[in-house]
Amino acid sequence: MYRFLLTPRWWGINVFAVLAIPLCIFMGSWQLSRFEDRVQTHQQQEDRSARAKAAAARPLESLLPVDTVTSGRQASARGRYDTAHQLLVPARTLKDKHGERQGFYVLDLLRTDGGKALPVVRGWLPGDAGAKADTAKVPAPPKGEVTVTGALQASENQGTDGVQAGGGLPRGQLGMISAASLVNIVPYGVYDAWITQTDPQAPLHAVPPAAVEGSGLDLKAFQNLGYTGEWFVFAGFVVFMWFRLFRRDTEAARDAALGIVPEGDGGGDHDGGDGGGDGAGVSVVASVSGAASEADDQGDGPADGRGGGSGAGRGAEHGEAARAGQA
Repeated sequence: MYRFLLTPRWWGINVFAVLAIPLCIFMGSWQLSRFEDRVQTHQQQEDRSARAKAAAARPLESLLPVDTVTSGRQASARGRYDTAHQLLVPARTLKDKHGERQGFYVLDLLRTDGGKALPVVRGWLPGDAGAKADTAKVPAPPKGEVTVTGALQASENQGTDGVQAGGGLPRGQLGMISAASLVNIVPYGVYDAWITQTDPQAPLHAVPPAAVEGSGLDLKAFQNLGYTGEWFVFAGFVVFMWFRLFRRDTEAARDAALGIVPEGDGGGDHDGGDGGGDGAGVSVVASVSGAASEADDQGDGPADGRGGGSGAGRGAEHGEAARAGQA
């Protein structure tokens, strides 16, 4: 009854199922491991951030380059602010106890003793970076040599939240905090990092450090979780279709063994009946045609009613002559 499994069609179905099911399970497990890694990395980053806030500040040079370990660590640098190149970073959102508010960062460049400048986000202010009423509230940076302490951050890129990489900003505004965007603005070298000041001047608000890219429970992490479910659904669908096809062919083989012919296979008998009906119809037509021909042959003597009448009159005349001779 299961000999249909040896047909070429079923060989193809079986090979596909044997290859597809393990592949789907492997891909689903891999996506799940990616999600678990992101969750673990997020927890580790939160622990490091909590320890970094409590740890003492370290010199900037000892924490460079910025990576997943040094990001968020308290760094200190000494130098003088370049008051001629104060920049505003527009369209930045601050999350605090009041919710999410729209505003802008105030960024100054600290010229260190090493010659390079360190971008320092001195704080955040609500409002529009293009409105004079809002920018008038920005306090001037301290003069003279100062020591600045803040959370170390990696340079931003086009995928960072709030970044405006399209350009077209007014003079004095910066869309992305990075050495690449500052190199064309200032005539000196800039560190490939920046810090957000811990204790800003009033009325500035402190900007909390951002998590390292790829270390949080962002959209990519939940995409991995969604892909996990999709791959496992695919594996279940392959198993379901295999059993459905197997059951259908098994029932067909069982019915054939019992002599049960499906309804679709009885069309030949109905066609034969239709053929018989057509033959009978043809016979009837032929009989009618033959009768008509025979009637035509019989009518050749008397082509019409008048001929028939003339023949009958001649017969009557011969009968009367015979009776007269007898008399």
